[in-house]
Amino acid sequence: MIRFPTRGGRIIKTGIAAFLTAFICDALGWSPAFAVITAIVTIEPTVSDSIRKGFVRFPASAIGAFYTVTFVSIFGHAPITYALSAVFTIATSYKLKLHDGLLVATLTAVAMVDAVQGEFLASFGVRLGATTIGLLVSTAVNMFVLPPDYTREIDSRITRIQKNIHALLSWTGRHFTDADPDFTETVLGLTKQTRKEIAQAEALAHFQEKDNFHPFVSHDQENLEWQMEQLHRLEQVVYHIENMMHTSTTHLTWTKQDREMITESIERLILRIQQTPFDHETHTAEVLQLTQQLFAPTHTSTFETIPPEMTLLYELIALYEQMAKCFENEHPTIS
Repeated sequence: MIRFPTRGGRIIKTGIAAFLTAFICDALGWSPAFAVITAIVTIEPTVSDSIRKGFVRFPASAIGAFYTVTFVSIFGHAPITYALSAVFTIATSYKLKLHDGLLVATLTAVAMVDAVQGEFLASFGVRLGATTIGLLVSTAVNMFVLPPDYTREIDSRITRIQKNIHALLSWTGRHFTDADPDFTETVLGLTKQTRKEIAQAEALAHFQEKDNFHPFVSHDQENLEWQMEQLHRLEQVVYHIENMMHTSTTHLTWTKQDREMITESIERLILRIQQTPFDHETHTAEVLQLTQQLFAPTHTSTFETIPPEMTLLYELIALYEQMAKCFENEHPTIS
């Protein structure tokens, strides 16, 4: 099984699929244009999508070819033939819920108009056969030449997300002593960027999950589950950081010593998550200390209002818990 780096792999697969499709069509004496167009637009991010959409694109292409042959036989190669072929192909495919085949079917229908020269039934068979070759070749290339593998890309994104979170934690510590609005906006901007990175990594994990159960694709379910759990936990960490940054510190009743204690605990958390192995015992002790501070008599509240001190401590404890979960299981070795 041939493998290339994931980045740019889809471009390489497209070139290989186009070459093989054209080669096969030339060997059969068929025009390769329709087949190559089909092969180019049907390379998918996952093997599962290639197979699933292939079953939709084939009947859609047959519909497009049928309409083209029909309208050429009636109107010849007039402009109205192009319009009617496209419109009827789209309408029928949409009606039959062949949405994934709309593009291929419409391109096939329009491109066929000039190529149909008498012998309408033979033209229909040849064009449909060429389109089928394009579908089969693109699916085979996606399956055997370069099966999509996003595990390393997901790992790299997790590493970048963790670096962003380290910076966010450092700046969150300053939030207790620095109420600068510009500083707060900067931190919230980075949280937005980090959320976007998490969403992109989750999309890749979703692609990988689709192919992990396919017999032709090598898979590591344990590693994928670890990655998805990490992404979920890191997303929760960002959520708690955002909540802390949105909580005003202007009217905190904490003394300077209280604020410094919170800042120092966050700094120790940053150092701890950079160490291997993660010190769960120290981490648990600090969570207990924060919990005792949260439920101290000075932080009791009425039903009408929740003191900002209680909100900040709750979010900080929740943040600690999520960070501990991130280090509960070691990263499985990627084969």
